[in-house]
Amino acid sequence: MRLWWMMPGLALLAGCQATPTELPSAEPRPAAECRWEAGDIAPREWVRLALDALEADDFVVRDTDPALGLVSAERTRTIPGYGDRYDGWGSTGVFGGVGLGGGSRGLSTGVMIGFGGPAGSATQDATRLERVSLVADSSWVRVSRDIQVIDWRGELRETRSGSDAGFCDTLRQAMTATAAGGEP
Repeated sequence: MRLWWMMPGLALLAGCQATPTELPSAEPRPAAECRWEAGDIAPREWVRLALDALEADDFVVRDTDPALGLVSAERTRTIPGYGDRYDGWGSTGVFGGVGLGGGSRGLSTGVMIGFGGPAGSATQDATRLERVSLVADSSWVRVSRDIQVIDWRGELRETRSGSDAGFCDTLRQAMTATAAGGEP
């Protein structure tokens, strides 16, 4: 049997696929404070300043390229009590039992009482991963930061842009304080 009669339907379904109307972008948009004029400071010097400021803030520098004016760094932090909110692993309670048994030599009884706690909370905490990139050229310095939360199973639970005004202002102040000769 020939299935020629299905061809118009398949052609119709193939036409339903559409391309997106816009490309993906960071949400929320990076704050205006995450981009500033480079001024009289060379891109290599911005890289050095960024290295000092990020390492002072417990970031681990993963990649640098002074010729391109690029710094990439990340830090991880444990989020205590995050756990998996939906499967009840973090419940507490009281448990117990009563036993009665016998054997060839007599009768035995017993009572057990226990107090529960967060079940394995030390191993079920989530991890917050922050990644920062700084790019400097002769005109501008740009900072981007993204934040991810990874649960204890290794599954990505949250992701968002962290390029907010507070972070960028703090980083810029630490960098300019170092450039002015002060401590970060």
